[in-house]
Amino acid sequence: MSERETMEYDIVVVGAGPSGLSFAIRTKQLNPELSVCVIEKASTIGAQVLSGAVIETGPLDRLLPTWRDAPPPICVPVTHDEFWILRDHATGSKLPVTPPQMDNHGNVIVSLGALCAWLAPQAEALGVDVFPGYAAAEALFDEAGAVAGVRIGDMGIARDGTHKPGYTEGIDIRARVTVMAEGCRGHISKTLIKRFDLDRDSDPQTYGIGIKELWQLPPGRAEPGKVVHTAGWPLANDTYGGSFLYHMDNDRVAIGFVVGLDYPDPNFSPFEAFQQFKHHPNVKGLLDGGTIVSAGARAIVEGGFQSLPKVEMPGAILIGDSAGLVNVPKIKGTHQAIASGMLAAEHLVASSLRSEGWDATLRASAVMAELKKVRNIRPGFNKGLWWGLINAAWETVTGGRSPWTLKNHADWSALHKLGQYETPKKDYVDRTLAPRDRLASVYFAATEHDEDQPVHLKVADTSICIDRCTTEYGNPCQRFCPAGVYEIVQDEAGRRLQINAANCVHCKTCDIKDPYQIITWVTPEGGSGPNYQNL
Repeated sequence: MSERETMEYDIVVVGAGPSGLSFAIRTKQLNPELSVCVIEKASTIGAQVLSGAVIETGPLDRLLPTWRDAPPPICVPVTHDEFWILRDHATGSKLPVTPPQMDNHGNVIVSLGALCAWLAPQAEALGVDVFPGYAAAEALFDEAGAVAGVRIGDMGIARDGTHKPGYTEGIDIRARVTVMAEGCRGHISKTLIKRFDLDRDSDPQTYGIGIKELWQLPPGRAEPGKVVHTAGWPLANDTYGGSFLYHMDNDRVAIGFVVGLDYPDPNFSPFEAFQQFKHHPNVKGLLDGGTIVSAGARAIVEGGFQSLPKVEMPGAILIGDSAGLVNVPKIKGTHQAIASGMLAAEHLVASSLRSEGWDATLRASAVMAELKKVRNIRPGFNKGLWWGLINAAWETVTGGRSPWTLKNHADWSALHKLGQYETPKKDYVDRTLAPRDRLASVYFAATEHDEDQPVHLKVADTSICIDRCTTEYGNPCQRFCPAGVYEIVQDEAGRRLQINAANCVHCKTCDIKDPYQIITWVTPEGGSGPNYQNL
């Protein structure tokens, strides 16, 4: 058996999101002699990046001081904010003052996918090798057990494991240091956190699911720069979440819905709640007559300060969402991702590419100071919307100086069993606005997977799905997945779980919310997955 082809670099970066690209750019600014490569599983840079996104520009100003001379293709300065509490399907109240954490004065509305596609050539101009369509399947280790790079997944393997005519063996990319910038719940980051026990001194990480659509509105309807957030309906009081509406140029609006994955109701469906929300009078009048351009979903890191794992290990570091640096009260992580990428580059260049000390450097930085200040706001909502709002006000007024730190708990453990939770009656159902179902939404995500490739959603024991989950939880995978990947079917073979892996939009929700923790999301063949347009 021949040895795998090997490429060697000083640094390999896994993930071409804002943290990975910012890291690569800053590294080359500091030391042009270092060889750096960035690998990205999506077919093109930005194709699988999804975020709100209203960004704070401070870190980008420091990284690329002249960026405004040739800005990203979508970059709209925020003109004003609104925050609404929706009481039911027909009414709501606008707060007279926007909560300080959501004041977006001086920020800009962008497409994060387009921002990354704009950053990549600037990294390449500095000598960074950027490789889209190459999915890192596993980490490599040296004889001492330190991370020594990553292995690219093989291409051209059939579902049954045999090699198809176009089979290509994945190469090994070896490096002096590996930078994990995979984003939220990255497959390799997750395995490395477990292997090196990086989360032993932190709370469990927590997450939300964000579902987003980009709409083209009738001429003259959008108000460029307007930012609207809501809380309340259609979510129950015990379910954290809310929505956003970001008005961009050219009569486009980004609309999204975020739900904390610690929700207790086994019958709850984030996708259905989002569709319901779009029919509130505050929203439907805006969208009527418009058309969807693109749609998608992704998990969002919400644990913050107390869930941060150790971010260094022998031979590798974690940055951006791989580390869990989102400021949830702000609903922002991009500025933290860029800042952490720059800081990591400065640390590694100054330390001759040694991972040791990165954890201390990050924890002593402004990135962590920001997270510490708001550490109690998200877990304060575990007692309900109104208690959460009161607690958020207290933490804001005191500047996060409370002498306590609230605890986080694993999202899957919050799900109640059938009979233990009374699902609220829905007071409103309307499906006149597209997409009306998950498969239509998958179409707008332009997701593509070769049907004849190994299933990348690994269920350890499918008998649990039928023997226990059906009676205990009612198979919630059919509801928490926004793409219709999981389906309980009845055929001549009996009742069984069918995994429609080709629908997957790589949101990782199943890996997080499954109450038995038997679903593992792994990287599919490179280039597979969604192809988002300006999300």
